[in-house]
Amino acid sequence: MKRAIVAFLGGLVAWVVVVSLLNRGLRFGIEGYAAAEPKMAFTLGMQLSRLLIAAITSVVAGAVVGWIAPASRRVPWFLGGLLVVAFIPVHVSLWSLFPVWYHLTFLLTLAPLIVLGSRLARRRDAFWAASTRASASG
Repeated sequence: MKRAIVAFLGGLVAWVVVVSLLNRGLRFGIEGYAAAEPKMAFTLGMQLSRLLIAAITSVVAGAVVGWIAPASRRVPWFLGGLLVVAFIPVHVSLWSLFPVWYHLTFLLTLAPLIVLGSRLARRRDAFWAASTRASASG
């Protein structure tokens, strides 16, 4: 139980830190992004970039969960569900500023991408454990 709680908190912290860092990258990497951000007046390319960083962030947060609590199948879904619930009011308040596909893409992929990241981390750990055993026996 402790490991699941630490995994949840680690995934949540990872989500916040990674999205913050990547968003700063957008400010420096895409011309006009910093000026568009306060008004949320993003171009299509900027919107797609925001969705990409959300996807990367979700996979990384899931990987943190999977690394901390590899046996837990529920924690990634719980983290994803909590983030979806937390972001629904944000997206409702921003509904008129973005196209429907943007909101749906973000909200519908958030939890599954966290689960994907968790599964990838577990597979990576299983691969390394198996290769270590093979090297030790050979």
